[in-house]
Amino acid sequence: MKPSYGSSVVRHASLALLFLLLAPYAAYAQDGPSSEMFTVNNTWMLVATFLVFIMHLGFACLESGMTQAKNTVNILFKNTSVISIGLITYAFVGFNLMYPGDFSIGQFFGFAGVGLDPGAEGNTVAYADGAYTYWTDFIFQAMFAATAATIVSGAVAERIKLGSFLAFTTLYVALIYPIAGSWKWGGGWLDQMGFYDFAGSTLVHSVGGWGALAGVILLGPRLGKYANGRIKAIAGHNMPLATIGVFLLWLGWFGFNGGSVLSADPELVSLVFVTTSLAAAAGVLGAMAASWGIQRKPDLTMILNGSLAGLVGITAGADVVSVNAAMLIGFVAGLIVVASVIFIDRAHLDDPVGAISVHLTCGIWGTLAVGIFSADHSFVTQLIGVAAYGVFSFAAAFIIFYGVKAAAGLRVGENEERSGLDVGEHGMEAYSGFRLVD
Repeated sequence: MKPSYGSSVVRHASLALLFLLLAPYAAYAQDGPSSEMFTVNNTWMLVATFLVFIMHLGFACLESGMTQAKNTVNILFKNTSVISIGLITYAFVGFNLMYPGDFSIGQFFGFAGVGLDPGAEGNTVAYADGAYTYWTDFIFQAMFAATAATIVSGAVAERIKLGSFLAFTTLYVALIYPIAGSWKWGGGWLDQMGFYDFAGSTLVHSVGGWGALAGVILLGPRLGKYANGRIKAIAGHNMPLATIGVFLLWLGWFGFNGGSVLSADPELVSLVFVTTSLAAAAGVLGAMAASWGIQRKPDLTMILNGSLAGLVGITAGADVVSVNAAMLIGFVAGLIVVASVIFIDRAHLDDPVGAISVHLTCGIWGTLAVGIFSADHSFVTQLIGVAAYGVFSFAAAFIIFYGVKAAAGLRVGENEERSGLDVGEHGMEAYSGFRLVD
């Protein structure tokens, strides 16, 4: 039977409607992204940016909660300063060091000039294949830059001079982090070699972790931490605040990893969300099993760090490993972070918040895991990248810390450390009205 005239009209109308709906995507495939997709991509990147920004609040809550009440103002002051220093220095030199365009010294160093300049196409669909504008590119990457120094903040807490820490932060964020980042994300020698780090297990977390290790070695432990060959636990003053910090970090990691897709690609962003969150959950379970088994008591601080360990571990390969592999990576990271915290403590390296274990140890594991669980990436190449970043970052951080120590000293006086950095460095208290008056 022949189709009726009416059914023909309906069919053509349906095809016309389908064409209108798919036109933006057809334009994307044939001539680059449409203006609609450009807007969608750019909007997602900005959402990811403010999620990464929230991570700095998470770090502030976690670090202050895991340390003593008498140092809370100092912790909060440092975390507020770090994001500010990171943004300004990244605008001034960091962005153009990290993405130089051309490398003047092999594939190791390049510099595109001082300041920011979007150029003629920076805010058009021609920039970054229509994934985002120049300004979005800068602000998203700038949020990452300050994270490396924030990692250092927790490890050296409760005994470092404020001015000395800020001097280190300025140099490390302005110069060391972007130069190291250019080797992979800026198209440098490790990128040419095939090294892979999706969102920064090494480029952000291990770079910060190596800086933390250098600072801890040069500073020495807090007073009373190690006495007569014994390890004394110095408890954090606010576990609810620390827990809130971890949940804020977990939330922010959806932007940290999800934004590193560098577009609103629905399939890839969704996969990254799943691998990221499952790795964090598995990290909690791994840390729970290890700490409960070793310490005979379920330790909240260990499972909080376990979630972060899983997040750091999956960050290098969140887009290239399977969901099952992500859970295994996270679970192993949870086991590793407990072992690392215990080992570092027994080595008399005083890290109040476990930053070295979370960010350095698990950053290394996550980067190497890409070579284990992804057939497209070489374990040997991943190992070379880990080693290169370790040598460069640790040496640079040690030199900067040593120079600051020689010039201005690193550590506060004994009396100031005992009474607290809030009063000694800032002349104020986080929780006023609780001191006994003679």
